[in-house]
Amino acid sequence: MARDDLPGLLQRLYQAARTGADLSAAQAADTARLLRLDAVTLSLLPTHGPPELLWSDPADDLGRTLEDLQYTLGEGPTLEAARTGRIVTETDLSTAPADRWPAFTPAACDTPARAVIAHPLLLGVVTAGVLTGYRTTPGPLPTRQRQDIARFARIALDLLLHTPPHALTTGIGDGPDLHRAEVHQAAGILTVHLSVSIDDALLRLRAHAWRHNQALSDVAHAVITGRLRLDADT
Repeated sequence: MARDDLPGLLQRLYQAARTGADLSAAQAADTARLLRLDAVTLSLLPTHGPPELLWSDPADDLGRTLEDLQYTLGEGPTLEAARTGRIVTETDLSTAPADRWPAFTPAACDTPARAVIAHPLLLGVVTAGVLTGYRTTPGPLPTRQRQDIARFARIALDLLLHTPPHALTTGIGDGPDLHRAEVHQAAGILTVHLSVSIDDALLRLRAHAWRHNQALSDVAHAVITGRLRLDADT
């Protein structure tokens, strides 16, 4: 595929969606490059709770790190787009208003990311997911680039709708896997150990990760392997 063959990619994915293909038909690394982004992610918006990261480049930590920060801190562009159903942009995270995402912005600035666009995937008035693109250079996204991202978002929604339901709920199967499967497994363990709700268990995991400046996935893995045991007073 030619390096500038975005129309070819979009046409191929459009045809794939028509034949019932899911998000595994699209490679995040190629998509990010052709959209002139440094990382791209797609998060599923469940009926309850924050967006779940479903699709990203497995060889690049940038997108996953930023999505995990938002999940842990409870704020950021993906969550704002999911909540409002509107496109969210920030052209320079290093100069963003301090009150926009007071916890996420300084944490994001510790990564190479500087500009972001979060595009909701809308089914009528319902937000099914969010496509989020990150750039390591600040500055506004050109109109053509925003249009290309919007075109890919429409196709990505079709691919998302074809993703097997069991893959969306368990992260098991031939389709894309839920990035935070271990987080939910750890939360399930805490519901038994602490006799709390699943929401409270997830909140405790996120709070521990934030307080100790650890990745949420590392905290979850420690709980699953027994290296970390959160007590009722944590």
